[in-house]
Amino acid sequence: MAHEMTQTEWEQMMCEKVFAFVQKELYLDMRYFKIALCALKPKPVDGLKTLACDGVNLCYSREQVLRVFKDNSLFLNRAYLHTVLHCVYRHLWLLGPREKELWNLACDIVSEYTIDSMENPSTKRILSFLRREMYGELREEKNGISGAVVYRVLQKKSREELAVLAREFYTDDHRFWESGEKESISPLIRQAKDNWDKIARQTALEQNRKGKDKTSGEEFLSAQLKAAKSRRTYGEFLKKFSVWQEEMHCDQDEFDLGFYSYGLKVYGNMPLVEPLEMREAKKIREIVIVVDTSYSTRGELVEGFLRETFQILSQRNSFFSRCRIRVLQCDERVQRDTLIKSQGDLERMLSDFSIYGGGSTDFRPAFSYVEELRRQGEIGNLGGLLYFTDGKGTYPEKKTDYKTAFLFLDDYEETKVPLWAMRLQLDSEEFLNYEH
Repeated sequence: MAHEMTQTEWEQMMCEKVFAFVQKELYLDMRYFKIALCALKPKPVDGLKTLACDGVNLCYSREQVLRVFKDNSLFLNRAYLHTVLHCVYRHLWLLGPREKELWNLACDIVSEYTIDSMENPSTKRILSFLRREMYGELREEKNGISGAVVYRVLQKKSREELAVLAREFYTDDHRFWESGEKESISPLIRQAKDNWDKIARQTALEQNRKGKDKTSGEEFLSAQLKAAKSRRTYGEFLKKFSVWQEEMHCDQDEFDLGFYSYGLKVYGNMPLVEPLEMREAKKIREIVIVVDTSYSTRGELVEGFLRETFQILSQRNSFFSRCRIRVLQCDERVQRDTLIKSQGDLERMLSDFSIYGGGSTDFRPAFSYVEELRRQGEIGNLGGLLYFTDGKGTYPEKKTDYKTAFLFLDDYEETKVPLWAMRLQLDSEEFLNYEH
């Protein structure tokens, strides 16, 4: 006897067809977005009034999807793309210490600005006066438009203004986004984030194949993808400065307690098998961190950067028992040299941290100082150098024989950075809002 379809099963089937139709509509306007549009798995969830996602599932209410598709299919197109853009821009995982409601609104504005700038037939709508006014205000920002920049703009607005903007730009539900507490990140969420990193890179590559035929909205999307790629994984970036080395460790997997006990019983103090005491580990062994303390770099940014860096290192168990991390404060000359050999040294430095400097910026003295320390034997096995700066200074011309990376605050002039140096664009808002 053939199975008789229930109302719920029918609604489920129709919703899947609706999402397939929406994907096709969007794909015809943005062929380079194919992978991103198909990355989320539709999942019905009771109690939702709009779409929501956690980086893996596209959560929805069956009743709401069918009703909206019937009454206003264009809105459903926009809502679907809006949610996908959150994932591509990694909004779900960038909350940090920011205020959640304000960050949600900032991300909604960025996604809607992207869609409105594209003017695709499948998502085009008439802009309200409020949207035109908000977009005009954002275009005046010198650091471009991003979630962090919009967040800073929103911080200056009154509660009444924020309430009006929230009603205007609300599109999807953010209840499944990351809470902002780094220790609460599950392996599944971390895997989803890594997947979207790959999807964003692939989307950027596909979009670049269009060459010079990009619309203004697509140019903005391209800039957002580039910025999100640079900001995505500061913790992962630090792994580049790790080295393999043996360290003391009792490997329980290689230790047979039965043989060990039998040897002690039969031969007294002569165990037959001893636990392995050494293992290979990849951690930070010896690096130099240089912070730009010139007049153009604010003190709270420097302190926030150092706290965030050492928090990442501590959480990842990145220190060897005998590590050497040298922190240099430098403007046009080296102003301060602090050597950290243990977690205790780190905590003492951060508990009484002061900024030394305030002059102009010149990167070369720090590199000369490091070379002198190497000649004197003070630095023996340098794993690399990180230079935290706003990028407004004179770069060294000679290539170093160790890994070198410039960590920039927001936008920087890429053509001025030496080709041999690594570079990473950081989000200054993460450090300005860092909670001690």
